[in-house]
Amino acid sequence: MPLPRPRALPVWQQDGLIALVTWLIGFLVYATGVHRLVTGDDHVPLGVRLLELAALCGLELLRRRVPLALALATAVLAVDVRLGPSLPMLVIYTDFLYAATLYGSRRVNRVMIGLAASSVVGVLAAVLLLAPEWRTAVLAAVGLLPFVITPVWWAANVRQQRDVAETERANARQLAKIAELDRRAAVAAERGRMARDLHDVIAGHLSAIAIQSEAALSLPDPKLAKAVLASVRENSVSALEEMRAMIGLLKADGGDAETTAPARLADLAKLAESARASGLEVHVESTVDSALPAAVDLTAYRIAQEALTNAVKHAPGGRVDVAVHCLDGVLAVEVRNDVRGPLPATGGGTGLLNMRERAGAVGGELTAGPAGDGWLVRAELPVGGPR
Repeated sequence: MPLPRPRALPVWQQDGLIALVTWLIGFLVYATGVHRLVTGDDHVPLGVRLLELAALCGLELLRRRVPLALALATAVLAVDVRLGPSLPMLVIYTDFLYAATLYGSRRVNRVMIGLAASSVVGVLAAVLLLAPEWRTAVLAAVGLLPFVITPVWWAANVRQQRDVAETERANARQLAKIAELDRRAAVAAERGRMARDLHDVIAGHLSAIAIQSEAALSLPDPKLAKAVLASVRENSVSALEEMRAMIGLLKADGGDAETTAPARLADLAKLAESARASGLEVHVESTVDSALPAAVDLTAYRIAQEALTNAVKHAPGGRVDVAVHCLDGVLAVEVRNDVRGPLPATGGGTGLLNMRERAGAVGGELTAGPAGDGWLVRAELPVGGPR
């Protein structure tokens, strides 16, 4: 069974391992007698040195609890300096400086960096003022300063890299969340588009079929009834063709519905014939003789289709004027019909909502409401794309 990596261990086990290793190394240094930082013999018993070492290594278990661990370690180091400074205690104390800078709060981190910087000036000034032999004192101070500056500088860099990595991880999480929201929005938009297509394809043709079949049942003239039934069949075939096109698109790996759907303004005459077969008096005026962008072409057709379907439902037997013009890069579609009875509400109905959404999808606008004694649906669609 392979041994676990130290970083994979729990925090308390990592600190315990650090305490054990530092104690073993310190014990070896004290046992060999090379622990003195000043010349001369060490008059402190080995047992006292080992007791100091055990106390400082024991505090390693609290090294992440800043500033408590640093304060206690400083007290132990002060005792060691009073008895005669030793190398193991000074080296172990640097780990407390490192831990305080790395694991402390931002305020503690700034304080540690400030103390490390000021210690350079403070120590040099002290040795110059107090030491009898300034050259030796300066060399000793320069030798001791790295024990303070190095761990603080190292920990500050590690902390900076850790903060950068955490920021990058947070940004990655935010980007993943945004991507998921974009995906959900795209799915919702696609579902809305499919719902509009299904409504426009099915509702228009089936409404015409229902009205025409009902009229055919009540017509005494067989020839007229046959003509109405022919229109019913034409609506049924058209609905099946559009449904096949939509199903084929959904099964395909890719493609744009707006460029593969078969319906275009060129088929406006068929819509008019179907509406006439339902009993409407339809007049079509179109001055568009050039190719239109596929999305605008389909949108204009669907709006005209829905407006005629509404006229069949709400104004049977009335007059409908359909006008399609293109001027200054804007395609205008107007469907005006007579209204017999009370005017319908301007804000209700799925059809009006679908028409507005379709117009907005290509950057256009749609208005619908009473106009004189009738009802007017007007759409303005930019031919050059969304405005």
